[in-house]
Amino acid sequence: MASNTKAELQNQVIYSVYLRNHSREGSFRALIPDLDRIKALGTDIIWLMPIHPIGVKGKKGSLGCPYANRDYRSVNPEYGSMEDFKSLVEEIHRRDMKCIIDVVYNHTSPDSLLYEQHPDWFYRRSDGSPGNRVGDWTDVIDLDYGNRELWDYQIESLCFWAGIVDGFRCDVASFVPLDFWLEAREAVEKVRPGCIWLAESVHLSFGSWARRSGLCCTRDSELFAAFDMEYEYDIRESFDRYLQGKLPLSAYTDMLNFQEAMYPANYNKLRFLENHDQPRIASLVDDEAALINFTAMLYFLKGTTLIYAGQEFEDRHLPSLFEKDVFSRDTGRDLSGLLAGLCEIKRGLGCRDSFTASADDALDIALMERESQGRRSLGVFSLKAKSGELTLKLADGEYTNLIDGSTLTVRDGKFLCEGRPIIITVET
Repeated sequence: MASNTKAELQNQVIYSVYLRNHSREGSFRALIPDLDRIKALGTDIIWLMPIHPIGVKGKKGSLGCPYANRDYRSVNPEYGSMEDFKSLVEEIHRRDMKCIIDVVYNHTSPDSLLYEQHPDWFYRRSDGSPGNRVGDWTDVIDLDYGNRELWDYQIESLCFWAGIVDGFRCDVASFVPLDFWLEAREAVEKVRPGCIWLAESVHLSFGSWARRSGLCCTRDSELFAAFDMEYEYDIRESFDRYLQGKLPLSAYTDMLNFQEAMYPANYNKLRFLENHDQPRIASLVDDEAALINFTAMLYFLKGTTLIYAGQEFEDRHLPSLFEKDVFSRDTGRDLSGLLAGLCEIKRGLGCRDSFTASADDALDIALMERESQGRRSLGVFSLKAKSGELTLKLADGEYTNLIDGSTLTVRDGKFLCEGRPIIITVET
């Protein structure tokens, strides 16, 4: 684990913004009027998906993908000017939030400034032409980190941006050499002490395929040496299979316990129900009562919480990365109050606490426990909003559900779950 990772990151919330699709204007300045609303959700950190110019050659869709970066050192003119960007960051800071930006260091667009100036810094196919190592990423060409000059250029770029923002979300970080990230972190720390580093690690099956194919793909346990947080893709496939009805809930809770056993004590996995690459959770969980349970569980899990813009409105449509596709705020549903309340509960949980999880597979109820510094917090989440009697390791008596203020009664070590999420905290 990175030696200077801040434990309090575990109790924080990141809100992810895709500028093109966050407003009709789709600009830096158009986000500013929405900052107070985002802050009220309990947001600590705003993550701006790539802000750089987008390549034209080989682009996907009519507008291209933001992850096909054309220039690492400028901003996308469609979003505004560099001064507009700096003004946005200042407004984020004025509200006591931090700002992190996406950096895409595995590849660029085929018409990138870097390829025009340094074609020798790129991966070549057997015929000598530039290309990429992953077939369906047809709008990008891969960088070759065998070139030391490339390291210097990329680190200089990070140091430039670190003079403006508070950290980086690093796209497919597993595919870029770990030694590069370690050196980059050391250099950036001199510019931005306490810089936040979030790694997009890869799905377990994808990482296994990459290593079998001879590609550079750092394992999650190793990646923590350079990063404060990383994606929970190592267990995401178990979660997805549960949602699809292919695995029992206990298969997912067992994987949560496995993470707790294998990673350093201060590990931080980014917890999410959706992101820009994954389906909207509301499109997978039709019942709102069940969705509320999933949402409460998200905030109880050990690790930083991610909310993807639109999730608070139970938006079911995943916006396109390649087109103008503003997410809907007119769904008739709004979880904002719930998210704000769950954020307050999250802040009261431990940072480097112990975590255990189990499941009642018959009722699809997850039971979770966190313990730290003489306090136990217990969470009960009915993921299909079913009611049933459960056993809980609590003394008989009455307890207050922190989510809604209702009373939980335990008799003979048993209690009735009525299909609503429960979080309680007791002194030990």
